[in-house]
Amino acid sequence: MDIKEEVEQLSQVPMFSKMDPSKLRLLAFTSEALCYKDKEVLFEQNDPPDSAYVIMRGEVEVVAHTSTGDMVTATRGRNALIGEMAVIMKSPRSATIRAKGEVHVLKINADVFLTLLSENPGVALDVMHQLSAKIAEAQRQYEQLHEQLQV
Repeated sequence: MDIKEEVEQLSQVPMFSKMDPSKLRLLAFTSEALCYKDKEVLFEQNDPPDSAYVIMRGEVEVVAHTSTGDMVTATRGRNALIGEMAVIMKSPRSATIRAKGEVHVLKINADVFLTLLSENPGVALDVMHQLSAKIAEAQRQYEQLHEQLQV
């Protein structure tokens, strides 16, 4: 895929849709388009936060390593942002992310991602929306588990 195609595809991602085309070209140029096969790992729990990812096509599984084995805690699909929490907090990855079938992603270097947030309020707001949704989902999962343990 060339830069023009990447810019076109990025403009279809809701969090980037209002960005100036010149900024999208810069993002496409400074990021890396990658493809993963089924069950391939994008990053492991406790890896350093070197980048954030946008899922361009396909799905990934969020996998937690527990004392009883691996557990898929969530699935993320097209246009989802992953790995951003570790980049923002500058802390190790909290989960492993692996491909569920073939998946295409845009890998954005941590420094580029943080600059993207600081220079583009619309993108920052979308990231806050996505983070809030993830927190709400985690809260619902916690409440469900708590109820199951009370039985």
